[in-house]
Amino acid sequence: MELSVKSEYAILALLELTGSFASDQPLQIRQIASLQNIPDRYLEQLLATLKRQGLVKSQRGSKGGYILAREPWSINILDVVRCIEGYDPISPKNSSQNPETPSEAVVREMWQTAQQAASEVLSNCTLKDLYEMKRQRQTSTTMYYI
Repeated sequence: MELSVKSEYAILALLELTGSFASDQPLQIRQIASLQNIPDRYLEQLLATLKRQGLVKSQRGSKGGYILAREPWSINILDVVRCIEGYDPISPKNSSQNPETPSEAVVREMWQTAQQAASEVLSNCTLKDLYEMKRQRQTSTTMYYI
């Protein structure tokens, strides 16, 4: 279980959109790309995928850009990963039809338990939760000099 660069970039972009959610101000691709160091073209593709899945919406015009389609507390990270990857990366894969040995069975069961735990963590963490963690970290690392 590893977070792909594709999913990581999507989550980073959504975190930027979460920050502007309260003001209802859309962010342009170049703004998000600059703030999160994501290639523009790649981000454009990711946002198109997120839009097709109903996680973001776009606004046209000179003040246009992207905004979250739903409240940040209603979008969990597992939804984002499923959207970007096109499948549930946590769900167990079908193993071969051959009968498994007791050793293979216990290893498979242990792996399924780990996947279930990962799924639970990702489904219980929302964009709002991540945004709040980010703000706390920024506040705690800010140094004030007199």
